[in-house]
Amino acid sequence: MIHATAEDRPRIEAFLAQHAERVMFPLSNLRHHGMDGGHEYAVQFWYAQRDGQISDVLTLTEGGMALPFLPSGDFAAAVDVIGERPLTGMAGPLADVRGLERLGYATCPRSFDHNEPHFLLHLKDLVTPGGIGVLRPLADASPDVIKGWITDYDTNTLNVPLERAVIEAERAYKHYLSSGSHKVLMSDDVPLCMTGFNAQLPDIVQLGGVYTPQEQRGRGYARRAVALHLAEAAAVGTTRATLFSASEMAARAYRAVGFEQIGEWSLILFDGPQRRTAS
Repeated sequence: MIHATAEDRPRIEAFLAQHAERVMFPLSNLRHHGMDGGHEYAVQFWYAQRDGQISDVLTLTEGGMALPFLPSGDFAAAVDVIGERPLTGMAGPLADVRGLERLGYATCPRSFDHNEPHFLLHLKDLVTPGGIGVLRPLADASPDVIKGWITDYDTNTLNVPLERAVIEAERAYKHYLSSGSHKVLMSDDVPLCMTGFNAQLPDIVQLGGVYTPQEQRGRGYARRAVALHLAEAAAVGTTRATLFSASEMAARAYRAVGFEQIGEWSLILFDGPQRRTAS
């Protein structure tokens, strides 16, 4: 694989844009954090070619995440690129992540390892459920409530240790506020549910950070919050949305607003940075 330079960026973006719903993290990270380092989400690319056209792209973030998109199935070439670089995790289409994993990372300890259904929605087909609650800026809700929600999600869904989750929640909350990526469904002054985008491009968004507290679940709040958030995105020109579902309950909510499954996605978070082991 060829290590990309700034001159290669237009070709890589054009290739990835053809498959945007499957490569939102690489595309969004590139758009917002670039290729020059200095941020944990800044990216480097390696690519392969066939008949002069890009066929595969491996993305590595400054923070150590591998984001493979390897339609050709040449996982060995991508693993060779990674070499002895320590990885904090992998995320991407199931076949690509598992292809890398079995060629050197199968025995690495991990804190999270999950396959999830991958969904897509063309926003012209969005269904907005009725019900209570209006969508408001995240700052309208109590910071302690929202940070508590983020902490609960990280500890109970991603298996992040509580002490670290509290620190991460503080950082995530500040990022959500500054970027405007997340909103809260509220009834009067009572927060019911949070919705958010974890990757954004002008024509497509990726949902992430959707959370309903335990005592509020099963009442349709998540599907209403998501639909209202997507309606706002559609109003400014977004045409598609994608997401991954962590549970069947969540999947039912997403199908209810129009999402359809298009594949499977894998996320692995290692227990600390890990180097390739013998396969």
